[in-house]
Amino acid sequence: MRRVLLFGASGFIGGHVRRELETTADVACPSRGECDLVTATPDALRALLDRVRPDAVVSCAGAVSGAAEDLVRANTMATAKLVDAVADAAPEARLVRLGSAAEYGPVPFGTAAAEDLPPSPVSVYGVSQAAATRLMELAAAAGRVDAVVLRVFNPVGPGMPATTLLGRVAALLARLAPGDDLRTGPLDTYRDFVDVRDVATAVSRAVTVTAPGARVLNVASGRAVPVSEAVHLLVSVAGRPVRVREDRPPSPRSAEVSWVRADIRRAASVLGWAPEHDLYDSVGALWSQAAPAAAPTR
Repeated sequence: MRRVLLFGASGFIGGHVRRELETTADVACPSRGECDLVTATPDALRALLDRVRPDAVVSCAGAVSGAAEDLVRANTMATAKLVDAVADAAPEARLVRLGSAAEYGPVPFGTAAAEDLPPSPVSVYGVSQAAATRLMELAAAAGRVDAVVLRVFNPVGPGMPATTLLGRVAALLARLAPGDDLRTGPLDTYRDFVDVRDVATAVSRAVTVTAPGARVLNVASGRAVPVSEAVHLLVSVAGRPVRVREDRPPSPRSAEVSWVRADIRRAASVLGWAPEHDLYDSVGALWSQAAPAAAPTR
């Protein structure tokens, strides 16, 4: 059985990735206390790889908010250490890391971002992710590691944390009464939402695909949806008659990017992957877990 070393298994995406991988692989999931990629020394990472002897290493770890130094340490520097450790201690292992749509920055309205579009991030988070991806590409091109980066767009689904827009809306809906105000930031942007379970499937494919023809792959639905539509869909699924008021400040991570849509043809070609869940499925699963007593009906 294939052996996979997974970092970040306790997170939103990482938990789904763990469950998906465990259907076909022996998965080792060190806790942050056992091995934190941010603070671990290179020697400690190499020792862990020597003990586990993985066929693949998957990193779902990282930070999405914080000061510039924190984001660079958690996303860029941690990736640099992991690349070096894998190159030294497990050079035959496939290394898969989750990147982000934030690497692209603004793209023209109505267009789809393809992987060969030059990154132009407008947030420190996006810069830290783009730098991590470039490190992976350079290491793969030099033959140091067998690396694949999955640029994940806007994941949604069961277990979504309240630090995300739809996760926060679900948490609020669970306790709002009919007629209450649901207060959000501006909802006039477009996002490409992808089900977290589909992301997990893409990771599983990236772990096992033979000789991938590309090293950076978009993982998304390929469809841009108004954020207002996603929020109102969640309100409808929840069956909560509330008033949506867009009077909160915008997210600092996404305010400068009004449109996001991915070109997902490369993932289809390289991984044989396509999303299986539509936004209704994703939002329904999110609400079912946020408020189990409320069963959504179509």
